[in-house]
Amino acid sequence: MEEKLICKITDTDIGGKEGNLNNPRLRLGARGIVLRDDGKIAVFNKSNKNEYKLPGGGIEGDEAPEEAFKREVMEETGCEVEIIKKLGTTEECKSLNNFKQISYVFVGKVIKDTKQLHVTEKEREEGAKLLWETPEKALELIISSFNNLKASKYESVYTTKFIVLRDRKILEEYLKEKIKWRKL
Repeated sequence: MEEKLICKITDTDIGGKEGNLNNPRLRLGARGIVLRDDGKIAVFNKSNKNEYKLPGGGIEGDEAPEEAFKREVMEETGCEVEIIKKLGTTEECKSLNNFKQISYVFVGKVIKDTKQLHVTEKEREEGAKLLWETPEKALELIISSFNNLKASKYESVYTTKFIVLRDRKILEEYLKEKIKWRKL
């Protein structure tokens, strides 16, 4: 069965000029919605960049996307999750970096919260903290941060805009699907 493409983001989607990718560097990622029993979802905030994003990151070595999602969620939220749905994939095509990222997107339900985040030095320097919000409030935070992003010594605003827009599209897809599930 073919994966559902949630979104494909290019330079024009973040207000840039159309660019071409020429044999781009490819990164695979896994990310998505981390859902608690109270209906709130995990939002990763990097306060020094004014960035709000969903948990997730790169797939390492021969790791399966599902394994990568569970590992990244444990690192960024301290939660063990059970995957309850695969939402699809996203594509980011960054011509200024000649870089393409394909992410596998999941919905995971928290089965255990260790309350122990394992953030990187980079994430710590960027002011990383975990928030639990309703999906609607999370979407509001992500949308409002888009035009107020700040660069860090690790990432430009250009790169961060792709992340924030991608996660907005993922959350919008999740909310659309949630409405469909309720009707069943």
